[in-house]
Amino acid sequence: MAFNVKNEVLVRVYVVLAVVMLVAVAIFTQTVKISVVEGEKWRSKGEDLYIKEVPMEAERGNILTEDGSMLATSMPFFDISWDPNSNAIDTVFWHSKSFDSLAYYLATYVNPNMTPGAMKEYLWQQKQSGKRFVPIKNDASMTEKERITSFPLFNLGQFKGGLIVVQKYNRERPFRLLANRTIGYVQGDSIKVGIEGAFHDQLQGEEGTQLMYRVGGGMWIPLENLSKIEPKPGRDVVTTLDVNLQDITEGALAKAMVRHQAESGVAILMDVKTGAVKAMANLGWTKEGQLWETYNHAIGSSTEPGSTFKLASMLAMLEDGYIDLDDSIDLEQGVTVYHDAELKDAYPHTYNRVSVKQAFGMSSNVGVSRMVYNSYGTKNRADKYIKRLQDFYLSQPTGIEVGGEPEPYIKRAYNQEDGWSGTTLPWMAIGYEVTTTPLQLLAFYNAVANDGVYVKPYLIREIQQYGVTMKKFPVTEVKGRIASKKAIEQAQELLECVVDSTWGTAYAARSDAFRFAGKTGTAQLNYQRLKEKTKVGGYQASFAGYFPAENPVYSCIVLISKPKEAGIYGGAVALPVFREIAEKAIATRLELYPVLNTSDAVAFTSNQMPNKDAGYRTDIQYIMSELGLDYFNKADGDWAALRSSAPDSLKLLNRPVVDKLVPNVIGMGLRDALFLLENKGLRVQFSGGYGKVVTQSITPGTRVNGQVVYLRLG
Repeated sequence: MAFNVKNEVLVRVYVVLAVVMLVAVAIFTQTVKISVVEGEKWRSKGEDLYIKEVPMEAERGNILTEDGSMLATSMPFFDISWDPNSNAIDTVFWHSKSFDSLAYYLATYVNPNMTPGAMKEYLWQQKQSGKRFVPIKNDASMTEKERITSFPLFNLGQFKGGLIVVQKYNRERPFRLLANRTIGYVQGDSIKVGIEGAFHDQLQGEEGTQLMYRVGGGMWIPLENLSKIEPKPGRDVVTTLDVNLQDITEGALAKAMVRHQAESGVAILMDVKTGAVKAMANLGWTKEGQLWETYNHAIGSSTEPGSTFKLASMLAMLEDGYIDLDDSIDLEQGVTVYHDAELKDAYPHTYNRVSVKQAFGMSSNVGVSRMVYNSYGTKNRADKYIKRLQDFYLSQPTGIEVGGEPEPYIKRAYNQEDGWSGTTLPWMAIGYEVTTTPLQLLAFYNAVANDGVYVKPYLIREIQQYGVTMKKFPVTEVKGRIASKKAIEQAQELLECVVDSTWGTAYAARSDAFRFAGKTGTAQLNYQRLKEKTKVGGYQASFAGYFPAENPVYSCIVLISKPKEAGIYGGAVALPVFREIAEKAIATRLELYPVLNTSDAVAFTSNQMPNKDAGYRTDIQYIMSELGLDYFNKADGDWAALRSSAPDSLKLLNRPVVDKLVPNVIGMGLRDALFLLENKGLRVQFSGGYGKVVTQSITPGTRVNGQVVYLRLG
């Protein structure tokens, strides 16, 4: 019995020993597998838990105006932290005056909410608790970073002083609103807008890398072996924009937006010869009621242009020889009918037969549509009309470097898929049932200003690296004219008559300082032609043209959408913006003003010279000297008057002022007249607003008795 028990115990011991041996063999086998066979894999995984390669942001390139002004730039900012348990920090530091100084500087210049004593205690606690990452200052500017890195211990750098500086960049726009939407932005990998988006690859540069190790709490600091690849900064993009002209354009558009309480507005200024965009403004309203560049309508919004499109219709007919400027057309007193659809002129009138020039100048819908219908009313000729529009590059995008430009929409003649109907041709003639962007339409007007040569609009001049040109964007001219020289000259004459002729829609805005040419436009938006009336969802006021008219330098288009106050028509809403832009643009280039003194000076006759002008004698003499006018001086008193004696000579005579008698102030300016009369104890009232005194109610020489003197200026 005892033997059986002994055997049973031995069997159990052997079984347990066998199991232990098997487990040991399994553990040994797995250990060999992990350490030898899969060693590299698991060592890599272990290192990844504590060390990783972190991308280092590259400095983004600048976006510049043509003269080098910054439209967008990357400003460096720094996240500054400290490793109080860095092995490189001398233990003596913690008990030295340098530690006290560091606490003082941090409390004084970085965190003034803490006293130097509290700061010292805080830093010591971080050291004692084993912290490897203590935030010092986030988003520090360059100036702040330079100050902090000069503090005791920190001035020893990262690996001797434990200082950790991580550089990053914030995109800044020194001119804020100026060309905001044209400059654009980039968000993530999918949203790329404007120049920032179109040239993202060139601007972004190349990221570097930095080995970082984890110190707990999810914090990472640079590895002390300095293993990194330096980032390469991005290249600079130089635009064709002129900062002064951009400011002028946006300022003029902003005033109109406020005055007319419009929904949105666009203004583009372009160099006629090169197609370089000098200014591009897009304004709308934010939810907070502030003006801002909310969308680039200049490039991205395609609408029915309305009457500004009439120039294309006229140029087509002139090129095909169907009309001449001296021909006449019946305006039918401003109302006509096409296939039971009524078409009216913008303003009611009683005109019948007028010249082609007048019909265009007064922007007659009836006149222009009837000319086009008479010229291209058959199927074969309608094809010819569409072909002419294509010749004018109105059927294709400009190819501007910034993305988001839609295709223009020009219907194919008698094509049912395009919705061609019996009213399509006359409505196309005046800018409906066709869509184009402001930039596409301006490119056409620019070609007319450029004697028929179409140049591709462009916004980018070159790409630079450290000031050296890496790529240049040339001026792109389309071979040949868009129309014959004769037709272009006639089109230019039409645009000039809009401004210079009394019946032109822009006549009231003409300037004495310079001449410009162009076309007003008023388009109905979101309209529905119903049986009894046309339902309109708003208006788009526009003006497109160029200046100076004789030798065009700039072309310009202004579109203002849905004005609600102070007018809706192009001549009242968009034209004043165009004129202000033109006036101020010319003021920046004095060579554009017409020369007035090309011929020999002509002697003034007596009726052209100042006569009976009076005032303080020394003031008159100073003015005469500045004007270079000769005169005979016969005056020696304080007050004097000019008299023209011979046909070409002037005399300066005394204007006596006698005590207690009403003086003669006729011919004086208001300031001198008030000075004399009020010093005599007289009360003065005046009318007329400006000019010289032409009448006074009390006869000169009358005794003063506190009377009221009425003056009229003129």
